[in-house]
Amino acid sequence: MHSSPTLQRPLVLGSTSVYRRELLQRLRLPFTVMAPEVDETPQPHEAPDALALRLALAKAHAVAAQQPEAVVIGSDQVADLAGHALGKPGTHERATEQLRLMSGHSVVFQTAVAVVCHATGFEQALLAAVEVRFRPLSDAEIERYLRAEQPYDCAGSAKSEGLGISLLDAIHSDDPTALIGLPLIRTCHLLRAAGLVLP
Repeated sequence: MHSSPTLQRPLVLGSTSVYRRELLQRLRLPFTVMAPEVDETPQPHEAPDALALRLALAKAHAVAAQQPEAVVIGSDQVADLAGHALGKPGTHERATEQLRLMSGHSVVFQTAVAVVCHATGFEQALLAAVEVRFRPLSDAEIERYLRAEQPYDCAGSAKSEGLGISLLDAIHSDDPTALIGLPLIRTCHLLRAAGLVLP
């Protein structure tokens, strides 16, 4: 006899990201979405991986403070180019600049996921590093890509799940959905640790 899912704590995704919502739907768990109110400004000399972990936990705690009985997922992604954090470009000009910097280089996308439940005191976070090697890109290729996909809300200015794959030479990862924004293997691990039942 399997345990009834109705006995599970409510699950909340502390993110407004469409990509994360679509990924979490793969697990077939009912969940709601809440926007975390978090200042995402990096601290002085903060390493990209530390920044991603800190923000993922901050987002989870911000939502858990309003939903203390729920199991809350927070996630954050920072592109790491030789130790320098590249965030969401926000504009066409900044995206152009980011892609010029990454052209011909390897970039590590640090994707952190945190799971928090205030009622049980549960708090854990894991990091999934994805190494992405960009091929050498001409300005014309960068311009065509940005006009076609407009990835201004994506850390590192490229969507690997879309046309952005055409900019790359290789992707190395042990958690294949991490690059899209939510490492599902690690997320499942944390949700089980928090007491949720997954298949």
